[in-house]
Amino acid sequence: MSLTLVDVKRIAHLARIEVDEKEAESMLAQLSGIFNLIEEMQAVNTTGVEPMSHSQDLVQRMRDDIVTETDQRELFQSIAPKVEDGLYLVPKVIE
Repeated sequence: MSLTLVDVKRIAHLARIEVDEKEAESMLAQLSGIFNLIEEMQAVNTTGVEPMSHSQDLVQRMRDDIVTETDQRELFQSIAPKVEDGLYLVPKVIE
């Protein structure tokens, strides 16, 4: 994908970024470089390559899924202005 100076200025306008002529030319070079790199990466044959979530084969340490905190809902709700059936009641703010 090739960009023009007009494209860069339009993108800057849409992003509400003010750029002068010199900055636009610099951005054009940077964006063109990024798009060239993307094209190179897309040209690589990845047939048979299995997707992976991490570059190394790591396993996270797991812990037992047990409750470690005590239930303090009653304590927390005792200071709330309004509570009903274990739920906090708040004033309606949208008509």
